[in-house]
Amino acid sequence: MEKPKRKAISKKLRFDVFKRDSFTCVYCGQSPPAITLEVDHVEPVASGGENDINNLVTACFDCNRGKRDISLGVVPKQLADSLEILKEKELQVKEYTKFVRKIQRKRNKDTEYIAKIFEDAAVKINSEYIFSESFKQGTVERFLKLLLKDQVEKALYIAIDRFPDCTEQTIRYFCGICWNRVNGKWN
Repeated sequence: MEKPKRKAISKKLRFDVFKRDSFTCVYCGQSPPAITLEVDHVEPVASGGENDINNLVTACFDCNRGKRDISLGVVPKQLADSLEILKEKELQVKEYTKFVRKIQRKRNKDTEYIAKIFEDAAVKINSEYIFSESFKQGTVERFLKLLLKDQVEKALYIAIDRFPDCTEQTIRYFCGICWNRVNGKWN
């Protein structure tokens, strides 16, 4: 019976397997530079195994040659553990990303709330001053990261009361109050 021809494993696939397995032989646990890595088939090509990433593992030269074309039958424990860790990492990254987006949505909402207070005060006196987008996204958002929303809101009301014409002076005073609070100089 003729041996099945082995299709070459692409360099990208080979390195994807190495990365997945942390550049470590799944049989003996060694890593470069002490050894040279190869890709091994869990189900040998001779038995119908494919060049699919789920059928490939990282092996050192010696372990791969020692195994020959014998089927593993089961995935090595180290590889199974690595797969579980990888799944857990992916889940954590997904949940963390969701959490960060939630915080950013709240911060955006709070930033718009603070900007609206200033805009409403400006409209009452026919001032054309409003917070620019860069001021909202930079300065106001930074204050909301460093202070409580109530503290930022209170600082703005104090600035508006002090300089009711809602001009650049009002904005500077607002920033001064917030920075003093950040630096612990204002309660």
